[in-house]
Amino acid sequence: MAWIYLSLAVVFEIVFALGASASEGFTKPKASVITLIGVVGGIVFISFALKTLDVGVGYPIWTGAGAVGTVVFGALLFKEKITLPKVVCFLAIIGGVVGLKTLSGA
Repeated sequence: MAWIYLSLAVVFEIVFALGASASEGFTKPKASVITLIGVVGGIVFISFALKTLDVGVGYPIWTGAGAVGTVVFGALLFKEKITLPKVVCFLAIIGGVVGLKTLSGA
């Protein structure tokens, strides 16, 4: 169940980051509410996941997967560029996430 909670936390983390960008400094009410829902949901679900997972595994996966998802959806929604250096860095993050999941034994 911890991995399901962690996956939900990642989704909320992505919603938070994209909402924060779209809120333009909390000047757009709808995007501001989405941002707040994202941050609360992310914290709630990461805390549920960390009841079982080591913080040294759960937190890096949450932030790493959230970062990659944010960049991908930022490109799709906000037309941000994905360059070769960004792709190389994404692959490093994804490798770290896969390594932590694999080596955690959970």
